[in-house]
Formats: sequence, C-alpha cells, structure tokens
Amino acid sequence: MAHTVRPPVPADAEAMARVHVDTWLETYRGIMPDDLLDAPDLLDRRQRMWTQILAGDPERGLSRTARPEARHLYVLYAYRSMHGTGVGQDLLDAVIDPTVTTALWVADPNPRAQAFYSKNGFVADGTVKTDEYDGVREVRMVRPARA
Repeated sequence: MAHTVRPPVPADAEAMARVHVDTWLETYRGIMPDDLLDAPDLLDRRQRMWTQILAGDPERGLSRTARPEARHLYVLYAYRSMHGTGVGQDLLDAVIDPTVTTALWVADPNPRAQAFYSKNGFVADGTVKTDEYDGVREVRMVRPARA
C-alpha cells in the first residue's frame, strides 16, 4: 500500500483522530484500561485534541525547560497493517531533524516501538513514568543531535 507524508492541515483532524483511536485499540488493549479504550467519546475527544493542535501554534507545545532535548516527539502511530511498509520511518524522518536532540516517551511494554526507536538512534535514559491520563508505564528515550 502506497503512502504519502505531508504536513497536516486542520481538515485532517478527524482522520488523525481515527488513526489515533484505531491504533490505540490495536496496540494498547491490556496495557491501557479497557474503560478508556471503550469510552464512547474517545474518538470525539481525540478529534477535539487534534483540532486544537492543528489550529494552534506548533511552538506552543514545545517544552522550554532545561531538559537535554531541544525537541519532543509526542505522537507517531501507524496501523498494524502498515507495519514494515516504511510508513513509520517516513513519518519519523519527516518530523525529526537529525541535528537536534529529540526525546519521546514510549509505552512499556511496547517492544516493537522501542526497537523502532532504538534503530533510529533513540536510547532509554533510565527515566520511567506512569502517564496520568491512561495509566500506561512509559520509558523516556532520547536521540542526541547528530552533526
């Protein structure tokens, strides 16, 4: 299946919410609470989130604290049927500047995603947290800037 990667526009919010929710259902059953995944308003909440993000200032969400990263990757999801097609790599390459230190949080356990990020130079820095929203244990991974 061919794919195209392009910057999102506000009209994409509904489709992005659908991918977000569908991939959560594919990936996080047994990791996230069932009541969260089965909530009848989950799709609506994700659509509102994406609508706000796409309508807002992209710099607004970047951390200004004294952390070691200059950028933070928040969301990168692909349907299971797209795994191995290169779509994840293309998405990552489209949003990550290799000359900028970048961090992310990845669900644990999620060995496929952790291996993907490791392959792309991200290393677990030993920081672990439990997400307040969904109760998922997450591991922080950082990719240092490359010259």
